[in-house]
Formats: sequence, structure tokens, C-alpha cells
Amino acid sequence: MNKEHAVETLRETPLSQWHKAKGAKMAAFAGFDMPIQYEGIIAEHNHTRASAGIFDICHMGEFSLRGPGAKQALNTVVTQDLETLAPGKCRYGFLLNEKAGVQDDLIIYCLDVDDYMLVVNGACEKSDFDWIKAQLSSGPVFTNISDATGKIDLQGPKSYEVLKDIMGPDFVSPGYFNFIRTTWQGSPITVSRTGYTGELGYELYQDSSKTPAMWDALAAHPLVKPVGLGARDTLRLEMGYPLYGQDLDTEHTPVEAGFGGLITKKTPFTGQAGLAAVREKLIPLTLDGRRSARHYDTLHLPDGTKVGMVTSGSFCPTLGHSVALGYVAAEAAEQTDFLVRTQRGDLPAKRSALPFHPGGTARVKLS
Repeated sequence: MNKEHAVETLRETPLSQWHKAKGAKMAAFAGFDMPIQYEGIIAEHNHTRASAGIFDICHMGEFSLRGPGAKQALNTVVTQDLETLAPGKCRYGFLLNEKAGVQDDLIIYCLDVDDYMLVVNGACEKSDFDWIKAQLSSGPVFTNISDATGKIDLQGPKSYEVLKDIMGPDFVSPGYFNFIRTTWQGSPITVSRTGYTGELGYELYQDSSKTPAMWDALAAHPLVKPVGLGARDTLRLEMGYPLYGQDLDTEHTPVEAGFGGLITKKTPFTGQAGLAAVREKLIPLTLDGRRSARHYDTLHLPDGTKVGMVTSGSFCPTLGHSVALGYVAAEAAEQTDFLVRTQRGDLPAKRSALPFHPGGTARVKLS
């Protein structure tokens, strides 16, 4: 076939047909045919902030590492300190290349002693698996379980109320960045108190064949609406959460991206030596009005000097104005005023603080 006429063959999640049947707007994302929106990005965004939304996140990659020596082997590959990660807890961190650039960001779940699940970005699934496998010592069994694993995110301040109705009255929520392994309709399910919206929420992992039944049960709940990747992006941006491939990449370190405080372990790991070099810094910016900055828009000082580039930008429904993240030269990172150079002219922007939206319920204590 002529390359000019080649069509990308997109993978489907166990829920793709449901999305299409409900009239979702679909688009390619990480090699999958994914729902971007159902009734509209702003409506879905606002519903998640006020009640509970469900997200098809089956495109993510999941790996299993288990067996004697698993902790020791993995501890040399990732930035998370596995010596302090107990069973039932999970931790956010990074895979780095030799120069400390971010190969991917990931969450590691400690299922038991020398038994881990790694959750990576869908677009990086194969490259991450190959990268980690090449660095692991022989002994522990490293397996790609992505195709067999379904993942639904339930997010919003009423998500515990919803999940208790689905799981049963005896369900007790794990704490923030903790998880439990239990059963639902006779099948194993992992319920993790994590998410990408800044709201109280859960990530539900189960056999991919069981995912449609859980999705149907959640979608039927009166407090729940399905939410596409469009609102997922605006929700995460309001919290200042980074997106791999835009705010995180192989050319910048976690320190430059503002996550140096997460890297505290003493055990040597891949890329550790490169963390000391800070050439640019990722900074938060607020803009007046609805006009938004876009990825690749350049950032300038008021005198016109170019100092960086926007990585993420959008109008944020909760805030009523636009925000952006962008890398600027380290020496310009403490400046207050910037200009975003767009195709339609310059937009004034001010350095802000994270999160842009401080009212998230993610860490709320549940009785």
C-alpha cells in the first residue's frame, strides 16, 4: 500500500463498542480508538468536579514483576524508593534514561514482598517493557499483563458513595495512594485510591473480560456520567499534573519538571547522576480570559526575549480562565510576567502556583 494512503490500525479497549454505541466522539490516542467526549468537554469536566465520572483507561500499560530479588532489581531502574514502599501502597515516580531525561512516568504498586505491578503510559508500553527488561537482573519474572488487564477510573467527590453502592455496604475505602485487593461478582479486583483529576477517586484494575460488567454497573448509577479524554485533560491541567509527551519528555529531567522533591532515595538508579543539571524549569502560568496557549507556542519576556515554550494549555472550566505549563530557561523561571506568542498575537501571562485549582477532594479523609 502507498504510504500516503496507509491508515493507522487502532487498537480497541474492551469498552470501545460501548463508547461508539453511545455516540462518543472517537479519536486516536496512544494507538487506541478512544472516546474524546460524549455530551461535551465542559459538561463532563464540571460533572466530575461536582459528582462522579468514569473514564476508560484500558489503554494504559501494566507489568508484573515478581519473585526473589524483585525489589532489589527494580530499585535500580526507577526513581521510587522501594525500600519504603510497603504492601498495599503505591507510589508515583519515573523511568529515566542515562541522561536523566524522563523515559516515562509511572505508578508502582507493592502487592507483596518482591511482588509489584507497574502502571505506565499506553504510548510507552512496548518501549518501557523493553527498557526495563534490558536493565533487570535475571531471577524475577517480568511479564507484560496489559492486554489481560482492564482499567476504569472513577473520579469525583461522590465516587466513594458510588463505589460503596457497587461494591456493597461492607466496602471500606483505602487511604490516599493505598489500594486493596478484593473481589466483585466473584472475580479479583484491585481498588486504588489514586487518579488524575485532583478529586476523590479510584482506579479499578481487573481482568479485561470483566471490565464491561463493571463499566455497565457504574454507568447505570444516577450520580455517574462517562467522561472522555478531553475533560480528563482539562481536569489534570487544572491541578498542574503533567502529561507525558508534552510536560514530561526525554529531554527534561524530573527536577526540571518540578518533581525533584519526590526523588529522595540513596540507592543508585539509572540516570541519577544527570539530575544535577538544571537548564530549564517547568513553570505554571495563568492567562486572563478564554483564549488559551497551545503546545509549542513560544514564551517571551515582556521585552520580547524568547525564554521558552508552552507544553500544555487550555481554558479551565472550574477557574473561568486559561492556564498553561511551559519550560523556560532556568534563569528566567522566577520572572513574574511573560508573553505567550500565538498565531493570533501575544497573550499576557503571569507566573502562578500549583495547583491552579486548590479545591480538589483527592486527599479528603473518609469516615
